[in-house]
Amino acid sequence: MLTSTLLLSKQLPTLQYSFTPERFDESWEAPLSTLLGLGRAAGADFIEFFLERVNYISCLAEEDAITSITPRLSTGAGVRVFRGKADCYVSTNDLSFSGLKAALEKGLSILGLQLPAPNAFIPEINLELLRDYASKRGKDGWLPLCTSMRDMGDILLESTTQLQQKASHVQSRRATYFRDWQEVLVAASDGTFARDIRLTQSVALMLLCADGANRASLAERGGNTSDPNFLKAWDHKQAAEQIAESAGKMLYADYVESGTYPIIMANHFGGVIFHEACGHLLETTQIERNTTPFADKKGEKIAHEALTAWDEGRTENAFGTIDMDDEGMPVQRTLLIEKGVLKNFLADRTGSVRTGHPRTGSGRRQSFGYAAASRMRNTYIAPGEYSTDDLFASIDKGIYCKKMGGGSVGATGQFNFGVDEAYLIENGKITKPLKGAILIGEAKEIMNKISMCSQDLSLAPGFCGSVSGSIYTTVGQPHIKVDSITVGGR
Repeated sequence: MLTSTLLLSKQLPTLQYSFTPERFDESWEAPLSTLLGLGRAAGADFIEFFLERVNYISCLAEEDAITSITPRLSTGAGVRVFRGKADCYVSTNDLSFSGLKAALEKGLSILGLQLPAPNAFIPEINLELLRDYASKRGKDGWLPLCTSMRDMGDILLESTTQLQQKASHVQSRRATYFRDWQEVLVAASDGTFARDIRLTQSVALMLLCADGANRASLAERGGNTSDPNFLKAWDHKQAAEQIAESAGKMLYADYVESGTYPIIMANHFGGVIFHEACGHLLETTQIERNTTPFADKKGEKIAHEALTAWDEGRTENAFGTIDMDDEGMPVQRTLLIEKGVLKNFLADRTGSVRTGHPRTGSGRRQSFGYAAASRMRNTYIAPGEYSTDDLFASIDKGIYCKKMGGGSVGATGQFNFGVDEAYLIENGKITKPLKGAILIGEAKEIMNKISMCSQDLSLAPGFCGSVSGSIYTTVGQPHIKVDSITVGGR
């Protein structure tokens, strides 16, 4: 062990550190503080280490059989080096002192920096006392409490049996589940030293029904953080019943006629449009790339005054909930839009350096293989002052979009989204089911047409892909009214 804080560069190859390989604890402070000091001595302005361990498993049931079980164990680290506004990122699976040092040296060389001369003084970085969110909240005991592999398979098979029993004209039925356990440690040259454990789980049912030329495909997903008992507590009978009922209505539904309509979008996963069409445009990553129309609109009106939107990581058990981001910053609530006025952007460290917007605890990444970037957490439109009945009563003829499907979004907010379950609204009432509806629009236009929000906020789990990989997020909203939107159909 190192006994003196006075360290010369030539001593580095002979250092021997004793740290806990199966857990990220205080024993990692000494080697990481030395490496951070080495980076600073080489001329870097800022250095960050991100260490990760993952224990993942997924299971797939198709019809009446388990067809796939996929486990994955991984351990690794990433080092990010800043010099001015330039940065680079290097990852490694070697968590030994020499392995981490080699990754740091590679990052320094990319930015034109070299290790200091043999007799150069290497300062130790004074890291804070470990902020251990995992120990504070009892997370170290979560993994052994999760559902066993046998129970996992039994629950999924029972859920596909329920689909067969409750639906008609079943063509295929599937159920999937995954559990993602992740331990992370962040140490940075500004003194950051923080640890956390995340437990993310999700289960989904998928049903395809067909009768001649008539087809209906529906899916439903549930998600959770922090509850090892999530899968056992999941009400698979209710989930199967809801999907079967929707599929029955959509199987013989009429195709929607193309046109411009007022629409009501349901709560829960309806929030995916705000996430995709607007949320991404409020990440500093988009400002850096000059791909957001809102870059210079902070403090200005960008949406209808009925719309207020938040991004936060604190809602209990929500899919995007975290105690700290992947740069070690404590989580917080970020007001994005207030009564139509843009209030804040989502910023990670790099985004803050390059755009000047303050960090918001939004630095997230899929794994140690990615540098953190500004990403959403739990993002939703806030509840409004209207009842759901008020929204429907305001429409003479329109469309109720009860369940959203897949879609695509352009770089600056142009979007199209399929609607898996839709209904015609006539004289304020839901009448017949419709299928084939596609919502087409542009973010900066649709935001000004969301004129009414009800009081029934509901959140839904989702997956978000961007520059730092695929991460777990929450989308959500109450029922909302969009005054007019282009609807593609027949």
